[in-house]
Amino acid sequence: MKNHCMSRGLCVPLLVLLVIGLGLTVLTVNVANAQDQMGNKDGGPGTVLVQAPLDKQPAKADSAMAEGSAAGSDFEYDPWERFNEKMFWFNREVVDRFVLKPVATAWDFVLPTPVQKGIHNVFDNLAVVRRVVNNTLQWKLTGAAKEAARFTINSTIGIAGFFDVAKEGFGLEQNDADAGITLGTWGVGPGPFLVLPFLPPLTVRDGIGFAVDVAMTPYIYFIPWYGTLGMTATNMVNERSLNLDRFERVADSTVDLYGAVRNAYLQRRAAAIQRARGE
Repeated sequence: MKNHCMSRGLCVPLLVLLVIGLGLTVLTVNVANAQDQMGNKDGGPGTVLVQAPLDKQPAKADSAMAEGSAAGSDFEYDPWERFNEKMFWFNREVVDRFVLKPVATAWDFVLPTPVQKGIHNVFDNLAVVRRVVNNTLQWKLTGAAKEAARFTINSTIGIAGFFDVAKEGFGLEQNDADAGITLGTWGVGPGPFLVLPFLPPLTVRDGIGFAVDVAMTPYIYFIPWYGTLGMTATNMVNERSLNLDRFERVADSTVDLYGAVRNAYLQRRAAAIQRARGE
């Protein structure tokens, strides 16, 4: 029986997006007051996932820092640090340690690395709408056209995206773009760093962008909500499995893991926005 959401399965993801969007909007208002009280310091532009390797920061890190300084930002500006550290501990010491990592370890034992990379490619291929739309909104029409071409090639010759034939066979590199970067290129400030349960680290701006990007995920409109959750969980486990050793090395070699993840995230996002602006 259909309703205003077109299907019962569609209502749940849309409701989640609405809650995320409204919640982050309210947080933005609260942050504005906090920023005024702290000398109007602007948070550094920011996105690195909790799981994102810290050794993959862009070569233009100095440029990113220069942008942050020009904007009067501080990559260590963290007015919600006490809350964020608790959420970071929960995500790492509870969710990851007792759920995600054990499942990913079993996943890695069962599936060979080439298969895991193929699954990664499939989910990456499904993000084409996000990349085409955001490349277009950033006025990168060549990038949008390349993404459309990559999707066509990988979805056919690449067997539903399992193989990245567009890159390996045609030299078409991915032109990644997301709504957080789009907002940043439009001049929207990042807001403070934010860590929420079960989600990657964000800034307020990137959190709103994250909700927008999720809304551009094609399969959430065609499969039931439990199918959407299953595909999301599969993607998370597969990504964790591909980075088991790297995560361990980063964790073992870092004294202040929370601070390192936060600063690397903000610097990487600042560099990404600077590149998107062509600076």
